[in-house]
Parts: sequence; C-alpha cells; structure tokens
Amino acid sequence: MVERVLSIRNSRTNALAAALVFVAGAYLIWKISESPDQAVQFAFNGISVGAIYALLAMGFTIVYSTVWFFDLYYGAAAAIGAYGVFYLRSKEAAGALYGGVNSPYVNAMFAAVVAGVVAWALHAAYFNRLRARFGARTVIAAEAAVAGGAGAYAGLVMTYTEHMHVMLSPAVGIAAAGTVIWAARAGFGRAGAAVAALPALALGGYCAMLIAGAPGSKLYLSWAVSCLLAGAVGLAFYRGLYIYVRRRARSPQIMLVASLGILLALTAATAIVFDTAARPLPDAFGSEPWTILGGKIKGFNIFTLGVAIVGFIGMLYLLKKTSFGRAVRAIGDDEEVSKVVGINTTVVIAIVFFIGAFYAAAAGVLSGHDTAIQPRMGLLLLLKGWIASVVGGIGNLYGALVGGFALGMIEQFGIWDLAGEWKDVISFLALILFLSFWPKGLLPRK
Repeated sequence: MVERVLSIRNSRTNALAAALVFVAGAYLIWKISESPDQAVQFAFNGISVGAIYALLAMGFTIVYSTVWFFDLYYGAAAAIGAYGVFYLRSKEAAGALYGGVNSPYVNAMFAAVVAGVVAWALHAAYFNRLRARFGARTVIAAEAAVAGGAGAYAGLVMTYTEHMHVMLSPAVGIAAAGTVIWAARAGFGRAGAAVAALPALALGGYCAMLIAGAPGSKLYLSWAVSCLLAGAVGLAFYRGLYIYVRRRARSPQIMLVASLGILLALTAATAIVFDTAARPLPDAFGSEPWTILGGKIKGFNIFTLGVAIVGFIGMLYLLKKTSFGRAVRAIGDDEEVSKVVGINTTVVIAIVFFIGAFYAAAAGVLSGHDTAIQPRMGLLLLLKGWIASVVGGIGNLYGALVGGFALGMIEQFGIWDLAGEWKDVISFLALILFLSFWPKGLLPRK
C-alpha cells in the first residue's frame, strides 16, 4: 500500500515537472520567434555570466565532494580576488577617483599568511626527509628562512605596487622554467628534465625580462597575485582553524558556523578597508563589444568562457589522471580508510582548499571586471556557485560546468519580460524548482 502511494505521488510529481518544462519551452520558443536578435543577446549574456558561475561551481564542487561541508569562506575568497585587483591597482588606475588604498597593516597580514603557508608546506613536504640527514634544528631554521623570505617578498609586492612588474619578473621566470622542467620530467623522466634544463632556464630568463619591461602587465599580474593570496588564506584557514574544529566537533554544522563567522568577518573587514561604495576595476583587454548574429559580446567575455573551459579541463586532468586526484577521490569516499592506507589527508585537503579558493577568486576577478565590485559580492557569488552546483548535480565536476551555464541561461532568458533586478529572484526560483523536482541535478553524482 505504501509503495503504491509513493508510486502515485512520484507519477504526479513527474507529470507536474514535465508540464512545467513544456510550458517554459513553449514560452521560450514563442519569444525567440518574436525577437531572434534579442534571443541571441540573451544567449551571449548567459554564456558570459554562466562561465563565471561554472568556475564558482567547480571550485565549490572539489571542496564539497572532499570534506562534505559547505565552506562559506568560499564567498569571501571571490571577494578577495576582486578587491585584491582593486587594492593592487588603486594607486594608479583608480587613485584619481577614490584615492590609493594601500595599508601597511593589510600588507603585513597577507605577508604573514604567505610566510605561514610556505612554512607549513615546506615542513609537510621535506622535514621528515631531511631531518635525519641535517638535523631537525637545521631543517627548521632553513624552513623559517625560506618562509620569512617568501612573506617579505609578498609584502614588498603589495607595498610597491607601481613596480609590481619588475618585482614579480623573477617569480614569473622561475615559474616558466619550472613548468618546462616539470613537463619534461613527467614525459621523459629525469633524463628529459636534465636535457630541458638549459632551454628552460633560457626561457625563464626571457620571460622575466619580458615582464620587467612591460608596465602594462601589472593589471594581469594582479590577477594572479590576488588569486594566489585568496588560495593561501583558504589554506591557512583550513590548517589553522578548520582542522582543529573538525577533530573536536566532528559535525558539519559546527564547520558551517565557523566558516559563516569567517565570511561575515571578512565581509566586514572589506567594508572597513574599502568603504561600502561600489568600485569599478580597471578596464581589461577586450572591453569593446563585437556584434555577432545581431547580438553584442565583448572579447573579455569570450576570454572568460575560455578560462572556464581551461579551468574545467585542468581540474578534470588533476582529479582523473594524477595521484593527487586519486587521493582526493579516496578521501571523499572515506577519509578514515584513506588515512589507514597511508594518504596524508591533512596535506591533500589543505591543497583542495587552496584550489577551491583559487577558483573562487578567479571567478571574483572576472565578475569584477564585468560589473562593479562591492563588499557583499562574495555572499551573492557564493550563493550562485551553490545554485549552479545544485542545478548541475552537486559533487559532479561535469555537472558543475553544465550547471553554471544552465543557471546563466535561466537567469538571462528568465528576465525577458522583466527588469534586470529580477535575475536573483529567477535564480532562487530555479533552486527551489530543482530541489523540488530534480534534487540530484541535471548530471547526478555517481
């Protein structure tokens, strides 16, 4: 009897869901037939904002599917990305309008975070290997010296932002050379890395000189710095707070409350440092719109789409083709068993938090260049990333990509006969409908 009642209820629910889809589809076809050019414009708008939502959903997905709780710092990371660009460029690009914003206290705080993260990373990676050979005190002293140097370097970059391209040129050169050597070693082993070492160093030197002589690169360097800082803060919160809360409370609700406190505190701090007024970011490349098929889209929006696709491919490769990805999936399935088989869950989860915050910050940067930034933007982007994850299928990376673009399209086409302010209402209505009729999303996690 109970099974029959449930079957009837499910049939009615499915019928209602099918009716809603049919009505929405018929309405959409009618509107498109009336104004094809407007439909193209809404499609372009949906792709543009959907790429940002997809980035948010991807970062949210890797964190949630690993530790299975909603890290609300994720929204603050998006705001750090956007406001980081404004902070690093305000002396020059926005100084005439708002006055340069550069606080020694903020610089010192982020320098300390960078130093702490580097110290922990070095200790976790090399301490056990090197202490038997050089002694614990020597290794700790070396780690402290390197971490202190990294923190001081970060502080100087944030302080003397007008010379950012010169100060970051060595880091860019080292990163370029290291990438080539790493790729050679991954493909051909140590012999390949040795052969590639000299060309890699030459390439690194050339990249460093190129950046040092290009003042126009400061805006784009600030993107990388902001995303890295947001990732470092996310890692620091996990290693310095979340890990202890998880061990003692062992409750997702406690973690949710802790991350909510962080989100509110960072939002308030942002309002104190930058005021509550909306701020524009400097114009990036591709600001002029192109007319295609009767609709307009900016080159920067196409770049945003490319970033989302590259971000998806990169995360997919990381999770499916690397030992780190296998460790992440194992922790998501059962963290205690992962510890038993030798996975250093603390390190792996910390890296996951770094990656998730990096993706959120990248989405915040791209969103900030498309619209003005304001302190509460992190909360809204957090909610949009979560809704996109639910629409696509929470915990599924493919669903994160699909859900982001689906939400963007739903928002844009949903306001066809409404004012633009209704977009957020449309998003939350979509969330309610999916939770009611398709709770597993478009691509459920297997």
